[in-house]
Amino acid sequence: MPEPKAEAQPGPDRTVVAGQVVTGSHTSTVALTLSLLVACFAFQLNASMLSPALKGMEAALNASTAEIGLTQTAFFASAAVFSLFLPRLADLRGRRLVLSTMLFATAVGCVISALSPDVTWLFVGRVVQGVAGPTVVLCLIMLRTHVTDTKKYATLLGVITSVNGGIAGVDAIAGGWLFDRFGFSSIFWVMAVIALSAGLAVRCLTNESTVLEPTPMDWLGALLLAVAVGGLYLAFDQLAALSQANWVLIGLLALLAVAAFVAFWKTESRLAHPLVTTRYLRDRATWGLLSTTLLTMIGVFAVMNQIVPAIAQDATVGAGLSAAQAPFVTLTPYAIAGLAMGPLSGYLAGRFGYKRVLQVGLLGSVIGVGGTLLLIESHSLPRLAGLSVLVGLTYAGMVNIMLNGLGIVLSPEDNPGYLPGLNAGAFNLGAGLSFVVLPLVQTRLSQSGDSAAGYRGGIVAGMAILALACLASCLIPRSRSDQPVEA
Repeated sequence: MPEPKAEAQPGPDRTVVAGQVVTGSHTSTVALTLSLLVACFAFQLNASMLSPALKGMEAALNASTAEIGLTQTAFFASAAVFSLFLPRLADLRGRRLVLSTMLFATAVGCVISALSPDVTWLFVGRVVQGVAGPTVVLCLIMLRTHVTDTKKYATLLGVITSVNGGIAGVDAIAGGWLFDRFGFSSIFWVMAVIALSAGLAVRCLTNESTVLEPTPMDWLGALLLAVAVGGLYLAFDQLAALSQANWVLIGLLALLAVAAFVAFWKTESRLAHPLVTTRYLRDRATWGLLSTTLLTMIGVFAVMNQIVPAIAQDATVGAGLSAAQAPFVTLTPYAIAGLAMGPLSGYLAGRFGYKRVLQVGLLGSVIGVGGTLLLIESHSLPRLAGLSVLVGLTYAGMVNIMLNGLGIVLSPEDNPGYLPGLNAGAFNLGAGLSFVVLPLVQTRLSQSGDSAAGYRGGIVAGMAILALACLASCLIPRSRSDQPVEA
């Protein structure tokens, strides 16, 4: 990739880098990277730190399992919706301004959740916390305006994005420890302090940047796209209820999503300054990447976050671990491996190209997910931990990071926020669909009482969908004109 040239503009603190206007005094790469890492850390805590406390929160707030689950859905749906348009707003109004404001708003949401007297206020707080959805996306765009060396950028991208796969499992462990000693509110207070600190770090340690020629924000297009994606996400969440699903509501949500997307397409075709031009929506760089991300998430997410932990806790066909023990040989090794592999995969992307590293990671993920079949009717903890590490290395440490990176390097200079934003939506949609498709297969095959057949069916379905993701990755172009994907 040719290095973008920076040229001085009128004013001592204003430069243009690859079509982006950067304003402010010089910021060191170390300070920038640390501030962006803290921002990603703050978002990841909101996504994962609460998991060990969910069961206990039912009693604390006098709520049902479904009601607490709905607050989690609210967070991820909110994150998906805000990811669609906040990156574009940041292109136009300033990325430092938007990212720091997002983090401050997230801190407010954490405070609302911490003070929640009932599940309704918890729901409100989680929706507000979802504003942090596009944090990783904006961090990577801001990094790109500062680091113009291709190989150095790829390495730092790996460092920052590796946090997004889980903070070595420490986030969940710390959440459980805080809940046991101080109650669920303490988890939200810790989230609030870190989100506030991250917002201040971004405001003080980064430079402002925008596109070269900002245009008016397309709020109508943003609203229609948010309704379309939000409707799909909620429909998938209803489908996850299986036999208890409200099929009338699912149908209405699906119709709403389709109607909103049709209206969005027509609107974007007419506007002078659309959120996303239909030319970009038709581009292989858009639908090739989005389909790969969607299929990858469907194939791997429920396997590692539901099926493998369930096998670990199954006393009949698995290791028979307790709910407290299982994460130490499943999710923790998986997260540690991803965290360790992230910087290396970024370095490799700088040398061999994002697409090649992605495809190696996808093939490795298919092998790793397939290997989890060996966990059925096995009591071997080393095997359980080893396969978790393998998928952590290949998916969390390679595929996840390359998919995020491709969203950045394939975006055009005049609209650098649109593809990362849509890609973030694909991540969330894929995760939601994963908890629909794979458990559905598992449930159908285990209805006769053969739980082993259910586990095998869910895993094989995940492997097949990951294989489709491998094929979809071939559709991702090598470049978007002047921005090569291959080094």
